[in-house]
Amino acid sequence: MTEPEDRLLMLIDDEPAQSRLVSALAAREGWRTIIARDTETAIATLGTRQGMQLGAIILDQWVPGDDACTLIAELKARRPALPILMLTTSSSPLLAVEAMRAGATDYLIKPVSPDRLLQALRAATTREVPNAELQPLTEKFDTTLDFDSMIGAAPAFRAALAIAAKAARTQTTVLIEGESGTGKEMLVRAMHAASPRAKAPLRIVNAGGIPANQIESVLFGHEKGAFAGAFERHVGALQHADGGTLVIDEIDRLPTHVQQRLAEFLARGDVQPIGARHSFRVDVRLLLCSNAALRDLAEADLFDTGLADALAGLIVHLPPLRQRAGDIPALARHFLARIGEQPGLRPLGVTDGALALLGAYDWPGNVRQLQATLFRAAVFCDGEMLTAQDFPNLSSMVGDTARAAPPVSEGGGVMLFTPDGNLRPLEEIEADVIRLAIGHYRGRMTEVARRLGIGRSTLYRKLSELGIENAPERAA
Repeated sequence: MTEPEDRLLMLIDDEPAQSRLVSALAAREGWRTIIARDTETAIATLGTRQGMQLGAIILDQWVPGDDACTLIAELKARRPALPILMLTTSSSPLLAVEAMRAGATDYLIKPVSPDRLLQALRAATTREVPNAELQPLTEKFDTTLDFDSMIGAAPAFRAALAIAAKAARTQTTVLIEGESGTGKEMLVRAMHAASPRAKAPLRIVNAGGIPANQIESVLFGHEKGAFAGAFERHVGALQHADGGTLVIDEIDRLPTHVQQRLAEFLARGDVQPIGARHSFRVDVRLLLCSNAALRDLAEADLFDTGLADALAGLIVHLPPLRQRAGDIPALARHFLARIGEQPGLRPLGVTDGALALLGAYDWPGNVRQLQATLFRAAVFCDGEMLTAQDFPNLSSMVGDTARAAPPVSEGGGVMLFTPDGNLRPLEEIEADVIRLAIGHYRGRMTEVARRLGIGRSTLYRKLSELGIENAPERAA
């Protein structure tokens, strides 16, 4: 295997500024970049001594001289094992399908963040299952914004939704913690849609995608001449969201001084742009997302204690997918139905063997990674059902684990036996069945009672007797 410093990347792009940016980013991980300004140069380069040493290709869709998908097919015909990443401004599912069928390894929508580009390049040149692959495209599939559209019956997941649904109706600042890909952005959109501010502005700022020296200005704004390069006044996101809701994603990646300023804003409710002499009050509801537990980061001196304390009042914990493996069949079928609606694709089923394979993987990228993996499999599937053979990378990583694993239980599972082989108490089984029904029917308590064959009053009495908490209050 070549060492990182020996890796060679070919960038097919005729824009000098973007070429310099991509080359600098790739250099962070040991890539040396050669530039091809047109398709003829790119194809000719493959036959050179340098071309034989290539480890990957990045192609801009608008490079002159040929259709991008035709060029991808030509490159793959000459070098079948060479990963190709396509950069494009188009979010068309049909273009993504065509590019992948032509041989593209990944499909990146511009403007692409540095982390996203490097992750895609890393995934394309290793054997790992792609994490955020096709993320900007597949995230467009979920157009519904209500809590009922969030699939899952695992108790921890339903408990998180119940807390979020209750908090949505308040004006309280909410912190949502969960690993990347667990659905935090979808949850905050559902909370906004269910809140009293639903018709007011919603703004989302991703702190992880903004340079550290710019994020303070993005949030708080700045005055003209406040610092070198401040040629005009800039209104910050807090002021833009006045009267509405501001979501700050990846708050755990904010610089310390910005964390402290945000803690001050939560305490006083006023904003002072950089370089301004006076502050002004704004009415903004904050929904904050973090990939890590802020309390743990604060205890390790990696996060401002004052801000962590200010956000400790209401926290929603979204569990990772590996802790809710019983939800994978329902999620897979839901995503396949949505994927089948996209141009160039069709509805597909999924076999038990494929579900067992999906259930045996840890999914470090969580629900987002599952969705992207299903999209890729659907693109290349020739049959009516996805089988385990449609996930070759996953099969090679999981190995015999999928065959040895018990069948994935639909809807979270109700265990009848204890680990020592004895039957569980009837009361515990009954409680699990009720929790399962609440999750399956999305908290619609009238429907839950009807399906269980009991009255609503009896259902609520059992909730109290069995100590089942966090059932959604809104259900009727």
